[in-house]
Amino acid sequence: MKTEILTVLKEAPGFVSGQELCGRLGVSRTAVWKVIKQLEEEGYQIEAVRNKGYRLAEAADVITEAEIGSRLRSKWMGRHLVYFPETDSTNIQAKRLGEEGAPEGTLVVAERQTAGKGRRGRTWSSPAGTSIYMSFLLRPNIPPRCAPMVTLIAGLAGAKAVNQVTGLNARIKWPNDLVVNGKKICGILTEMSAEMEGIHYIVTGIGINVNQKEFPEEIRDKATSLLLEGGRCFNRSQLIAGVMEWFEPYVERFLETKDLSLLKEDYEEMLANLNQEVQVLDPAGEYHGVCQGIDKDGQLLVERGDGSLSRVQSGEVSVRGIYGYV
Repeated sequence: MKTEILTVLKEAPGFVSGQELCGRLGVSRTAVWKVIKQLEEEGYQIEAVRNKGYRLAEAADVITEAEIGSRLRSKWMGRHLVYFPETDSTNIQAKRLGEEGAPEGTLVVAERQTAGKGRRGRTWSSPAGTSIYMSFLLRPNIPPRCAPMVTLIAGLAGAKAVNQVTGLNARIKWPNDLVVNGKKICGILTEMSAEMEGIHYIVTGIGINVNQKEFPEEIRDKATSLLLEGGRCFNRSQLIAGVMEWFEPYVERFLETKDLSLLKEDYEEMLANLNQEVQVLDPAGEYHGVCQGIDKDGQLLVERGDGSLSRVQSGEVSVRGIYGYV
């Protein structure tokens, strides 16, 4: 009921009477009043005027099940939503739910993580009140070798959502980061449970630096937030819903072909490295070249100095720009 009341208040141009809310939801005035009080405790500013009703005075940067649910426009992504004020890791919880049979599209969101994870076992700093920590569950009928492509699709959806909500120019740093003005604002981690014959589930975690005002000195030259780049705070729940809204049609197109052939053009438009010189940190030997985009399997295409074309596989190598982080 909280989600429904919040949605009505957001969509109304003015006050909504208590009687109208009662009629829409089939509940008592007391039940409505209790939900209004709960919303106020969560940080919403709600005007209550006798003979007029209730009006949402100001949108709060609140991450709750009701707030995210009131903003979702996707058909199935995020419709089963699990929220934690604090948890170890949204990826850990999403994998647990995957083992328990949670439906495809399940979204796990936390206000704070105590054991956030990055690539290669790195920790992800996860304080409360400023960032997005989200993971979602997929059960695609694809071979395990196709799973890394989900990371690229999530990056594309994340960049689109950030740009739509903030007006900034977020770009993709292949394969799993988003950057604004050459600094990292987002990391993506995809994990799966699979056997030789197929995938049980895939979990993709996304962390976005939204409203941080500062970073530790050791990463200040590489990391930034949407607030620092945009000069104002942004609503985290709106961004979460935006990622779901963009990801849903992208993953549906991916499942049509089980590759990125239908998304290649969209992805390359957002690729920060495109036509730029990159350094490939390959265990077999580092080399430089010019990024020529991706192939249908999501591999990065790098043209070397001798004119040969190398395909860089995610998980095998790291790619760095010659100058700066990108």
